[in-house]
Amino acid sequence: MTDAVGSIDTPDAQDEAPRPKKKGGKRGKKGPLGRLALFYRQVIAELRKVVWPTRSQLSTYTTVVIVFVVIMIGLVTVIDYGFSQAAKYVFG
Repeated sequence: MTDAVGSIDTPDAQDEAPRPKKKGGKRGKKGPLGRLALFYRQVIAELRKVVWPTRSQLSTYTTVVIVFVVIMIGLVTVIDYGFSQAAKYVFG
């Protein structure tokens, strides 16, 4: 078989030597409870990196979200009312 540039064909079995399985590392030696504990330690480490908003920033963000949701509810209500009136007009 000829190989083309950019071919997505997989190599033949004899072309590729089998890779040895890696043992060890953080995940290799631990059981399910050890992996679960590692997961929680990693979650806590990531949460420590988070820059938490101040109380005033949080209240500002909350107000912006609530105002946006109220505006979208009003918009959807008006459009829904318009479609219902149009459907009543068309179908009697």
